[in-house]
Amino acid sequence: MAAVTAGYALFSRRLSATAVSGPMVFVGFGVAIGPIGLDLLDLEHAAGPVLTLVEAALTLVLLTGAMTVRRKDLRVGGFLPGRLLGIGLPLTIGAGWLLAWPLLPGLTAWELALVGTILAPTDAALGKTAVSSPRVPPLVRSGLNVESGLNDGMALPFFVLFLAALSGTNASQEGVAGVFWRALVVSTALGLAVGGLGGWLLSWARKRGWVSRDWGQMFVLAVAAGSYTLAVIVDGSGFIAAWVAGFAFGVSQRRSTAVEVPDDGEDTAELAEQLAEFLASLSFLVFGAVLLGPALEHLDWRILTYAVLSLTVVRMLPVALSLVGTRLALPTVAYIGWFGPRGLASVVFGLLVVEEHVQGVQLLGRAIAITVALSILLHGMSAIVLANRYGAWHQKAAAGRPDLREGMPDEGSAAR
Repeated sequence: MAAVTAGYALFSRRLSATAVSGPMVFVGFGVAIGPIGLDLLDLEHAAGPVLTLVEAALTLVLLTGAMTVRRKDLRVGGFLPGRLLGIGLPLTIGAGWLLAWPLLPGLTAWELALVGTILAPTDAALGKTAVSSPRVPPLVRSGLNVESGLNDGMALPFFVLFLAALSGTNASQEGVAGVFWRALVVSTALGLAVGGLGGWLLSWARKRGWVSRDWGQMFVLAVAAGSYTLAVIVDGSGFIAAWVAGFAFGVSQRRSTAVEVPDDGEDTAELAEQLAEFLASLSFLVFGAVLLGPALEHLDWRILTYAVLSLTVVRMLPVALSLVGTRLALPTVAYIGWFGPRGLASVVFGLLVVEEHVQGVQLLGRAIAITVALSILLHGMSAIVLANRYGAWHQKAAAGRPDLREGMPDEGSAAR
């Protein structure tokens, strides 16, 4: 792990301008050190450390993603993020559930629902150029970023409840009603309390000049760990608590701007975001070893077909339906639909299900692994090319059509 991390770091800037993404590198080396390669890492002997790593990564990603979301972000460009999350996400879960039925035989209805839910969240980091290129209009960049930052948290309740509905899992012993109470209600309350109080305390201390820059960033890690752990102690969902804590912390911090706080150029979440990115990279390495490698040994046409459909029909059709009436051009709808990469959230959810040893765990794990791997490859390779082509189309279209909706996020918001 140290060698792969150091090696990628040395060439990171050079690789950022190519079609080779960081997740591709880490997943590839993960396969090499897994059971079908050097056999240095497998889930049977390293389940504890592996789960700790990926859970820590997702906790930080959920918290930092929620911290940066503002209410106005959900209103940009004809409620683009709201449509993708409120309409597109449930439709994606449903479509993934239905298409899995004929292609993944032997799974129960709830296991099929889990497949659709696990493969619904997107990860913008897998196609970073697609959501960061200045050639792509701000409306699209913002919409994809906000969607990616929120849909993993919004998929969590579905995941928790579907897992509880399966017989034989730890969650099923308490029943759906008990899981609903602890995972959604109690965990949400704890997240609000920890995040809100933590944000207020940090602002209060910073106003008095008591907090150093470095320890102000450490404080965010304590909020993440505290919210997650408290929820786990009461048998709730640490992920939901951390996600809600991120919202509460961010709101509390922004409200403090009305109070005079020393401006030291500090980005409170910078350390947490960097640590989240590092742990996410290691999670992809582990994914390649413990999930993808074994899945490649048992690859068949049904799994591969489902993976292709999951990245195309299951994602793009719901996106198209959710954007009806927005007056966005077909190239924009296609671009948004294509760039819904499956990444860290799917990996973590998949590992949690595998660890539960549900009845169809092998087939379920293979479908998740192949879909995520295909997404890492295709979305990573296409990000630069399609961002440039879409950017060129938008520049030409905007020159001929001043009223083009993609180029007017502010005007669109004002009109509403």
